[in-house]
Amino acid sequence: MKRSKKRQALNDLKQRSLITHNNPKSPISEQFRTIRTNIDFSLADRDIRTLAITSSGPAEGKSTITANLAVVMAQQGKRVLLVDADLRKPTVHYTFRMNNTTGLTNLLTKQMKVSEVIHKTDVENLYVLPSGPIPPNPAELLGSRNMYDTLQELNTVFDMVIFDTPPVLAVTDAQVLATICDGTLLVISSGSTEIDAAKEAKALLEKSKARLLGAVLNRKPTKRNNYYYYYGG
Repeated sequence: MKRSKKRQALNDLKQRSLITHNNPKSPISEQFRTIRTNIDFSLADRDIRTLAITSSGPAEGKSTITANLAVVMAQQGKRVLLVDADLRKPTVHYTFRMNNTTGLTNLLTKQMKVSEVIHKTDVENLYVLPSGPIPPNPAELLGSRNMYDTLQELNTVFDMVIFDTPPVLAVTDAQVLATICDGTLLVISSGSTEIDAAKEAKALLEKSKARLLGAVLNRKPTKRNNYYYYYGG
């Protein structure tokens, strides 16, 4: 009984993290739409159709930012695919309440086809590609020719492909993906991300030739109408 309640509490928490879907008129949701607009205008000479989102370290809210940004882009009428490219500690399937038995790793090892591993969500125009089974060689898979070919195939089906990637300072996975994406966002957690860590993450992304579009400041407490809310901007 206790285990069941704990599981339900976890599911409720994950579902509440999708505020842009559950409460689209909230101030927080408006901030995500502002980020979306900034991304649309970030590169004047090309459209952004592939986006990698990362952070310097763990527990900085990267996956929550990624999921909500995917929602507001889908609300714009685009066909959006959210890919869980964290092949070490995947979480996207929790947020959208789906299984993770098959996914990206099955595509990269040519065990399954795109149509067999993509899930439709409750959000119109938004689809999810879970990570699939955790492999022993995540960086090698993400940097393989199969990853590049898979991305090209996904671009023929979706208007926007967004990758939720591992933290930059923990592993090289985010740098590998950033090199083949049109743009990269770095999530920074207010009050917890160390300045030196953020600078090092930025330097590593730039060294890998990533197109760093900017940073998203997360968990910044702002007082408005006698209550506090967290926003990214």
